[in-house]
Amino acid sequence: MPEVADPEPLPVPLARAGDPAAWDALFRRYQLPLYVFVFELVRDESASLDLVQETFLAAVKHLGTLRDNAKFGSWLFGIAHQKCRQRWRQRTEVLFDEIPESAGEWEPGPDDLLIRREEEAGFMNLVAQLPPPQRAALLLHYVEEFSLEEIARITEAQLGTVKSRLHYAKRALRKLLEAKNENPA
Repeated sequence: MPEVADPEPLPVPLARAGDPAAWDALFRRYQLPLYVFVFELVRDESASLDLVQETFLAAVKHLGTLRDNAKFGSWLFGIAHQKCRQRWRQRTEVLFDEIPESAGEWEPGPDDLLIRREEEAGFMNLVAQLPPPQRAALLLHYVEEFSLEEIARITEAQLGTVKSRLHYAKRALRKLLEAKNENPA
């Protein structure tokens, strides 16, 4: 999530000084959003937990390289993105499990929840077919709600590259959806 959504200032200066309570606060603030982001990229629960832990260990080790304390969240997501990219390089095949159930605006019945879950799983399977850079840009923008500039920092790509990745990701998803609708199985 972008830092502007959090009304309390982040205790980054205290964390730099080695304050365990500050690190605990940062961990509690970013643990879940980071896990969700990583899980949507690697689709493996155990690997996601490991990658989140590796991300926080790297953050502790390299906090001195952070120039702007207010950008801690995008910096942390950038580390997680790098960890995921390293994993993609090491492993050519990613396992995909079912996506978590999301809450709706109404009180759906069990059959509505099942249909929605199947539709979401089908859509996420289509997202999973995108190349990792396009998938990361798409998830960071639409799920984690980062700005294009923040995504550029996180993925270490030019702003134009991020825009291009989003454009081609949406275009590819549209084609995949059309193909799925033409050949429902």
